[in-house]
Amino acid sequence: MGVDGTVLWMDRASSVKVVAAKKAADDKAAAEQAAAAQAAADKAAADQAAAQAAAAQAAAAQAAAAAQAAADKAAAEQAAKYVQAPPAAVYYKNCTAARAAGAAPVYRGQPGYAAHLDRDNDGIGCE
Repeated sequence: MGVDGTVLWMDRASSVKVVAAKKAADDKAAAEQAAAAQAAADKAAADQAAAQAAAAQAAAAQAAAAAQAAADKAAAEQAAKYVQAPPAAVYYKNCTAARAAGAAPVYRGQPGYAAHLDRDNDGIGCE
């Protein structure tokens, strides 16, 4: 039959050529369709692998953040054990009181130093 549905008469050799050409065209179309399906399947597999890799990376980042937070907390707790309270405010009314406490001479920056204990303002009180 022709394209328009009419009956065609041809010799055997021409018929074989037409049938072979149609089979080749059908085979090519089937191969292209199979290749397209394979490409789609490969793309889907690659997308799935990428999604799994992204999920694994996110999970690893979350685990690292949790580990860092735990380490920071442990370090803070450890440091808190060794933090010393600041020295209590020390005040000496005069050098006699500083000497009686065993603190004389008192240097600038030390607890108990005050300007009234340092007459010559050289940074050393009760010298």
